[in-house]
Amino acid sequence: MSHPLIAREGWLFILIALGVAIVASFTIGWMGSIACWIVFLFVLQFFRDPKRTVPSIEFAIVSPAHGKVVAIDEVEDPYLKRPARRVSVFMNVFSIHSNRAPVGGVVMKRWYYPGRFFNAALDKASTQNERNAIWIRTAQGLDVVSVQIAGLIARRILCYVDRGDPITGGERYGFIRFGSRVDVYLPMEAEIKVQLGQWVQAASDVIAILEPPRDA
Repeated sequence: MSHPLIAREGWLFILIALGVAIVASFTIGWMGSIACWIVFLFVLQFFRDPKRTVPSIEFAIVSPAHGKVVAIDEVEDPYLKRPARRVSVFMNVFSIHSNRAPVGGVVMKRWYYPGRFFNAALDKASTQNERNAIWIRTAQGLDVVSVQIAGLIARRILCYVDRGDPITGGERYGFIRFGSRVDVYLPMEAEIKVQLGQWVQAASDVIAILEPPRDA
């Protein structure tokens, strides 16, 4: 099955931007319409969605987002109420905003919270911004929570899975329009494989190894 180069979530925005640019070219001329064409190119690049190759590494947790790692810490998982390791990836307006499942398994639960629209690079965005979280339980019985967080100009979080749905590691499961962040909450035993400030690609780059306990 072929993979679309442009995310379906962007088709309407791209057509509108293209239409405005074409109309401007005919009404005010090429030079006067340059700004409209720049906006069209920006919208086009924002919704690009290239195919990703998921690494075949056992127990690998892949990045759910394309962007910069802005947090690696030990926190209280606000969804499963447990100590957890958190990895946060910030997506700017030039990132690819298609979100991928960090691990395969079954979606146990989904949460949605309306909220504010602070800069997603700020830590308070994790608890105060609009967000959508899914809890995935792996075949080994380990729990991973992936949280889509709206950013400063993001106004729409899209999620295509719900409770009871099977999901594959690296599978496309959502999209956030115009700047955002994804937090991943992992068991304390997870071995983190990325560093602060590192740029990662969704589905292609491993952010952690989640090997089950030896007695599992």
